[in-house]
Amino acid sequence: MSSKQHYVKLNDGHLIPALGFGTYKPKEVPKSKSLEAACLALDVGYRHVDTAYAYQVEEEIGQAIQSKIKAGVVKREDLFITTKLWCGCFRPELVKPALEKSLKNLQLDYVDLYLIHYPVPMKPGDNESPLDENGKFLLDTVDFCDTWERLEECKDAGLVKSIGVSNFNHRQLERILNKPGLKYKPVCNQVECHLYLNQSKLLDYCKSKDIVLVAYGALGTQRYKEWVDQNSPVLLNDPVLCDVAKKNKRSPALIALRYLFQRGIVPLAQSFKENEMRENLQVFEFQLSPEDMKTLDGLNKNFRYLPAEFLADHPEYPFSEEY
Repeated sequence: MSSKQHYVKLNDGHLIPALGFGTYKPKEVPKSKSLEAACLALDVGYRHVDTAYAYQVEEEIGQAIQSKIKAGVVKREDLFITTKLWCGCFRPELVKPALEKSLKNLQLDYVDLYLIHYPVPMKPGDNESPLDENGKFLLDTVDFCDTWERLEECKDAGLVKSIGVSNFNHRQLERILNKPGLKYKPVCNQVECHLYLNQSKLLDYCKSKDIVLVAYGALGTQRYKEWVDQNSPVLLNDPVLCDVAKKNKRSPALIALRYLFQRGIVPLAQSFKENEMRENLQVFEFQLSPEDMKTLDGLNKNFRYLPAEFLADHPEYPFSEEY
């Protein structure tokens, strides 16, 4: 393992690199950009790569991994690869085939982490996101506790090392933790988390259960038009954040990542630019003082850039709960 890496221990004993590289891409960005970005990320030193079936870039991520393994840049055992089960594959019989499809896309025998992408089941179909005649998503009634059992089987089969969830609130996590016959606890909950949504209550809950919080949108998202209100505040322009950055002689992005890291959160940083990728890896090279941390705590406004409104009609919609 390279000396630059820092790790967090998961509740199943595996180690997750403490900074990940995010690979979501909006429709307007060509897939070739995802391939290029993933290759660059591996070149500059990222070893934790987070993707998902729904991002439709698993093949490109797989190509990047294979080319860097062949070039001797990385070994498979030094990589930590996460992908996610999409909402249309919650029915128990669909879970393993969905993971196998992701593995085939990624050209891997196993992934390090497999997550339930949202706690909200959708109707299965050829389409990622089946719609009704009014353009509404077709939601389903599968109990995610049944889905979880199939993830446990995938772990036992060696297709995945660790299993976790994403976008679950604390009540939904509790349902898995209290499930009769639970074999493996979720190792993590990946949620939107940044200075404007610092998730302090969910973080405390997860820490009490030995579940790691992984943060997406850690820099206030990439503000893609498809998902993010363009009138929402630009996190990295926040005057308080910029003052703390100036004082520490670091960029606002590095301060935003370091703030999460110091609270025991594993942030995902997304970028298509090599200079930003390199800079984000400096998150381990400095420390924020307790007073800086307190100042930054004050920026929280429980503001969500990505409320996933397309799931809001479902009783399992996770974000109506306070945390």
